[in-house]
Amino acid sequence: MNKWKESELVRSLLGFFLLFLLFVGLFILVVPSAHQSSKIAEKIKSIKNEKVTYVAIGDSLTQGVGDSSNQGGFVPVLSQALESDFDWQVTSRNYGIAGNTSNQILKRMQEKKDIQRDLKKAKLMTLTVGGNDVIHVIKDNITNLNVNTFTKPAQAYQKRLRQIIELARKENKSLPIYIVGIYNPFYLNFPEMTEMQTIVDNWNQSTEEVSKEYENVYFVPVNDLLYKGIDGKGGVTSSDDSSQSSKSSQDSLNDALFEDDHFHPNNTGYQIMSDAILKRINQTKKEWSGE
Repeated sequence: MNKWKESELVRSLLGFFLLFLLFVGLFILVVPSAHQSSKIAEKIKSIKNEKVTYVAIGDSLTQGVGDSSNQGGFVPVLSQALESDFDWQVTSRNYGIAGNTSNQILKRMQEKKDIQRDLKKAKLMTLTVGGNDVIHVIKDNITNLNVNTFTKPAQAYQKRLRQIIELARKENKSLPIYIVGIYNPFYLNFPEMTEMQTIVDNWNQSTEEVSKEYENVYFVPVNDLLYKGIDGKGGVTSSDDSSQSSKSSQDSLNDALFEDDHFHPNNTGYQIMSDAILKRINQTKKEWSGE
């Protein structure tokens, strides 16, 4: 009888020990070690702090003419916003040169090794192009200018724009590209020049048409955000009093534009541009990020 009880006790202890081992094994499998937890945390952190190269190519709008801080217009503002919104560590490369037409931008991309190198590793690219093309058409046809004057130049521009897109993706096939539209800086001073707004609208349409031919190429319209001033309120009124006249001539100034030339954006204008680009990125990021 004592031997039977002793045998039962041994079996009970053995069963308890086996259950204990099973529990410990499951605990080790299910609950990660401190080292494993640390590695997981580091992996999450590395994803959140992904190092990203952002390439900005274009004309004076990319260079940042009119930015009183001389930091590069919308480019650093957008870079900071990307870091904030997406937990990226952004390194921006600004390849904006004032006065560049689409042809000159294309030529630089073909010849400059640093541009090619940065595009190869870029996470995304912005492009400001077209404004100087329009200005050249105006200068070349100043005595005989109408809306139809821009038809053939716009077609040639579209061809170069396709070349720019394809060259940017030569070694980065799925590079997301955000092309910023042009705007009419003359609207508040010359609202009767309705043809100018038609020209700008048509040119933007040409750009948007090309963007739709490619996956992950997006058009970012900014004309409606800039041409009437901040919040579309019609700018500010400037009075010019003359001692030779009792009348005060008043000009409406666009308060989103640089006061020295009334053509390029000022700091607020560049913030508006950055916000527009960021909004478009947020709308489309899932299409190219794999999220």
